[in-house]
Amino acid sequence: MKIAFIASGSRGDVQPYVALGRGLVQAGHQVSLASSLDFEDLVTRHGVEFFPMAGSVQDIVQSQGMRDKIEGGNFLVLMAQMAKEAEGAARSMAQAAMQSCQGADLVIGGMGGEYVGGAVAEKLGIPFLPAFLVPFSTTSEFPSVLTANLPLPGVFNRATHQMARQLMWQGFRRADQIARQEVIGLPPAPFFGPTYSLDQAIPTLYGFSPAVISKPADWGENVYITGYWFLEAEKDWTPPQDLAAFLSAGEAPVYIGFGSMSNRDPRATADLVIEALRQSRQRGLVQTGWGGLEQSDLPDWIYMAGSLPHSWLFPRMKAVVHHGGVGTTAAGLRAGVPNLVVPFFGDQPFWGQRVAALGVGPKPIPRKSLTVERLANAIGQMASDQGMQTSAADLGFRIQAEDGIAKAVTLIEQAVLT
Repeated sequence: MKIAFIASGSRGDVQPYVALGRGLVQAGHQVSLASSLDFEDLVTRHGVEFFPMAGSVQDIVQSQGMRDKIEGGNFLVLMAQMAKEAEGAARSMAQAAMQSCQGADLVIGGMGGEYVGGAVAEKLGIPFLPAFLVPFSTTSEFPSVLTANLPLPGVFNRATHQMARQLMWQGFRRADQIARQEVIGLPPAPFFGPTYSLDQAIPTLYGFSPAVISKPADWGENVYITGYWFLEAEKDWTPPQDLAAFLSAGEAPVYIGFGSMSNRDPRATADLVIEALRQSRQRGLVQTGWGGLEQSDLPDWIYMAGSLPHSWLFPRMKAVVHHGGVGTTAAGLRAGVPNLVVPFFGDQPFWGQRVAALGVGPKPIPRKSLTVERLANAIGQMASDQGMQTSAADLGFRIQAEDGIAKAVTLIEQAVLT
């Protein structure tokens, strides 16, 4: 069976689909994935055929204009900018998707690939299977991940999911129209959007742990929470010698990194982080990420690193501080150590609130509210709160016992082969 994935966004948005694709390859299937040029090596070295979309997500995120918008945290402003970028990339994304899906038996996509993936599947007459990394189906049990900060009573929970779906669709409707009409060869989708993820003939998969979010009672029988789709560090991977020496030279450090989130002033952010570590009396490992954090003449109790596999790194940390991206949050929770989320926008506040509700981390600190004192206090809490440490270890053990990829592969095979 040939299966085509459509995935866009940052590494945390794409890597879980690479992991699931690798699992399908190991199960004997042919797998392709269309995504940004940034991830060609990530995709191909795991046995998945790659179809590039023109342009670089990393270049967009690192532009000064986007840095200002991301750190500002205004989701509507960011959505408008993302919609503009999507219009410019619509033709390339649709072309890569069409090429990737030729001869496929099934198309899979989530929030970054649902619209174009569904349209290509419609054109080619093959099934589309929604596979999300965040809760996206309507429920009354909690609000939409995109409205987590709105002070609305629970009675409005269902409405927030519908509102968020429309907010996303209307923002990207013009890009979808370009893709459908100019590349795919379909008429425009209905004004209120396509219904690919509502087709109950095909299951909807969620790639997160039921120990983190249990299945809402009002989700249908054909909706499955499989567990996370982790991409393990390659078996022959070894850390740089200076990193190994740093880790063995003292107590476990606190990891701080904001992934693909940009900062207006990376040097000022690095200064803030280092001072918070100093005040909390903790060693630190600071990851540069796409924000380009920089700091020269570092003290010997700070290690500044580039890209490192979280599956290897996080279990060796005392605690982890991150932006709350879905992939980083998953890795942090599985590591079994306390997590602090410093959300910028989007679904990140939702994950920050969930971490705190599970008792495995302090309350989230929004990026625009981050200060040395607040960060130092939160780090100190994670380093000293034994109850939090025990809860984090217990949750990590439960997540480690899951095999989300195997469960998802079985469901995908059942959906197409039965």
